Amino acid sequence: MIVLKSEDEIKRMAEACRIVAEVLEGIGKDVCSGVMTKELDEYAESYIISKGARPAFKGYRGYPASICTSINEQVVHGIPSSRKLREGDIISIDIGVHYKGFYGDAAVSLPVGSVNTQTKKLLSVTEKALESGMNKSIAGNNLSDISSAIQECVESEGFSVVRSFVGHGIGRALHEEPQIPNFGRPGEGPKLVPGMTLAIEPMVNAGSWEVIVLNDGWTAVTKDKSLSAHFEHTVAITKNGISILTKV
Repeated sequence: MIVLKSEDEIKRMAEACRIVAEVLEGIGKDVCSGVMTKELDEYAESYIISKGARPAFKGYRGYPASICTSINEQVVHGIPSSRKLREGDIISIDIGVHYKGFYGDAAVSLPVGSVNTQTKKLLSVTEKALESGMNKSIAGNNLSDISSAIQECVESEGFSVVRSFVGHGIGRALHEEPQIPNFGRPGEGPKLVPGMTLAIEPMVNAGSWEVIVLNDGWTAVTKDKSLSAHFEHTVAITKNGISILTKV
């Protein structure tokens, strides 16, 4: 069942989402060669707690950290560790926050120092795919219009969309209905209506769309070891259009 939110509930969600946005903005300044991903995790957890909120991911289904840090061929759910970032890496940082009964969720992929032209294109196209999906998040459209727009944007540039992981509804629970695939035909699925709150999150691979999960039970990597990028925003569909809740 898709849970619709009132205007007041969306305002309360926006408070959690604002903390997510602030953490992502702050953590981006610490992404550089030599930093350990566990240091990024420590910064995020400290900031979230300082705001009276809690990290949404820590302990969720046994996940051991406050954020996800996925490097290079890692698609999603990379666990922070003593691994140091290196010049030329890319890192996807996914953050969730629970605050006053509501959740916010967002992700960004960043270059570590200088990266090559193809890597820059991967990052740019993935962010553009998120924008394409959000542009279809309008009352009266179908849910699959979001999915189709993301897929078309990605595949027209020669990349592939991950099919094993999807976006999702969000609100009083971190994961609510509906699921939002990043591929599909337009004009299918439920109609979008005001009050829907969605976490839209294209995951894009430079090579094949296929992924495997490592022995840690969490980290998903591209099967062909190609690079992967991930961008995400929590949005609300309103009678006046889309509201991007996790945008600074």
